[in-house]
Amino acid sequence: MNNLSGKLKTPAWRRVVAELSRPAPDDRAFLTRLISVLHQVAGARQASLIAVPVSEGDSPEHADPSVVMVWPPAGAGAQTPTLQADRAVKSAARAAVSSGEMEVFGLESEDSPYYAASNAGYVCAIPLVQTTEQQIGPSNVITLLLDQRSEQALQATLALVEVLTGYIHLHGSQQALHRMRSAGAALDLAARLIAAINTAPNFKGATMQLVNDLMRALQVDRVALGWTHGLGVRGEGESIRVAAISDTEQIDRRLAMVRKLQAAMDECLDQAQPVLYPPPPERATTEGESADMLLAQAITHAHRELAAGDAKLKVSSLPLRIDDEVVGVVTIESAGEGVIELGTIELLQAALDLIAPVLRIRKSDDRNLALRAWDDTLKVGSWAVGPKHTAWKIGAVLLFIGLLFITLYKVPYRIEAPVQIEPRVRRTVSIPFDSIIAAVPEGIEPGVKVVLGQLLVELDTTELRLSALDAQAEMSRALTAADAAQLQNKQAEAIQALAQAEQARARLDLLTQRIAQGRIVAPIAGTIIAGDPKDMEGASVKLGQGLFEIAPLDDMIVIAHVDDSDIALVSGAEHGSFASKAYPARRYSLTIERIVPLAVTDDGKNTFEVRARLDETAVWMRPGMEGLAKFDTGKRSIAAIASRRIVDTLRLWLWW
Repeated sequence: MNNLSGKLKTPAWRRVVAELSRPAPDDRAFLTRLISVLHQVAGARQASLIAVPVSEGDSPEHADPSVVMVWPPAGAGAQTPTLQADRAVKSAARAAVSSGEMEVFGLESEDSPYYAASNAGYVCAIPLVQTTEQQIGPSNVITLLLDQRSEQALQATLALVEVLTGYIHLHGSQQALHRMRSAGAALDLAARLIAAINTAPNFKGATMQLVNDLMRALQVDRVALGWTHGLGVRGEGESIRVAAISDTEQIDRRLAMVRKLQAAMDECLDQAQPVLYPPPPERATTEGESADMLLAQAITHAHRELAAGDAKLKVSSLPLRIDDEVVGVVTIESAGEGVIELGTIELLQAALDLIAPVLRIRKSDDRNLALRAWDDTLKVGSWAVGPKHTAWKIGAVLLFIGLLFITLYKVPYRIEAPVQIEPRVRRTVSIPFDSIIAAVPEGIEPGVKVVLGQLLVELDTTELRLSALDAQAEMSRALTAADAAQLQNKQAEAIQALAQAEQARARLDLLTQRIAQGRIVAPIAGTIIAGDPKDMEGASVKLGQGLFEIAPLDDMIVIAHVDDSDIALVSGAEHGSFASKAYPARRYSLTIERIVPLAVTDDGKNTFEVRARLDETAVWMRPGMEGLAKFDTGKRSIAAIASRRIVDTLRLWLWW
């Protein structure tokens, strides 16, 4: 058996197959390659790529096609490529999109397409296959402008065109395989990096582990990681901060290198996309060269400044993204040979997108509970009020709700006033005459309960008793003299003696009364609340000198001193509550009895005395205890309560 492969396979066809089978970096590069091959194989005067916009419910026959690419490309100095037989080519493109199959039209002139066997040329339109998900949008059509040829030659050309156009399926498969491999490589890299950073005890250790592992895996000179202020929530005026640099334990942010790194990270953060320096070309100039229009148009001023010290240094910054948020930036510096591969950038970006949520969790774990709760509040609030200015919006909503609450919700308004506990009845026991305290019975002291008529103090009445005996003797003598005068019928002397007897009797009655007053007894039943005469036994006392205060403690009242600015509200109140300083946790209800109509000055303020009855008393209550009383004046809104004094003051100021 003879091998005829070398004789039958022409070099030209081998080059065509190799050209279309070779992987292309993107769809545009492959379509450029396919159009150039079809132009060459079909011997076309011109090949073009036409985009036919298709809207839902509209027919492609009414669409306005646009030229995406023309081959051969426009010459130097031309602004836009010139499409030959413009009307015919666009009409053929619309027909191909409408039918979904390759369409061929004959040309009589360059502006009049029609179906004919004999014409000045042909226009061939081949629709490119779309996926089922792309039902709406532009449909791409490759058009070939062919010269006049025989029917057999045209059929052979169309057959070759259909066969070669089928290579677009190979390109799609290669792209899918490339994406699958890239995703697998990114997942593998991310898994290894996540496993490494999870061994770190905190966020700082995790970032150090990440940059060091990336530097070793990529074999670059330096890797740095920056993190946004806060928990990764990007806000206006927020910048990034360098968190870790490979092989660097401590970061001095005053160094020029660190400041340049931070500026480059800010540049990437502001654009929210990868930034490369030197940037890749906007379009591929040589076959197989990496090109990206978006990366080529990125701003690279800070990256150029970072790489200014070394002509070979290449810098790339990649954002750490979580959904639509950029939480950090990784900057990679390399002085090696070659250019930055876009495939490597895509791989790293995919891996970093998987690592970013893990880093944010580690960052969150390092924060205290209050900050984490605040961040969770912002996240919940962003769902309700939007992701921008969330804190201000939440504050405004809470302020509005608070204003409504304090304006509409009414609470009991109570006027406060300092009070004292006083007994309703109080008696003072005083000395009835100048004397000496002879004795104080056992147990008579402050705090002791006494009954009505109980002996409290006994005064020395010896002198009074002697005087009483003298007065009695004098009265007896006067009565004897009066009797003798009457027997002698001396009336004048008898009257005089009787007058002396009456005088002595009056003096005796006075002395007897004083002797009786020498026993000082309790005027009422109650408790001795003041006075302790035990140390005064044998001491002389004066008339009117107070010894005891006695009051019943089962009937107490409170005396409140209400400010004159509040007395109008208290005048309409009936009830309130009282709490003492001794037991502030206990509350006792009270009922207002009367308001003393005379104001008194207390510490430079006018106050009115309000007397109130305690509805219930306690055994521990003692006269003189101080506390605070609150009088119920009805319900009012919180805003009215808070602004009452200010409003009253303004009314006085603005009154004319």
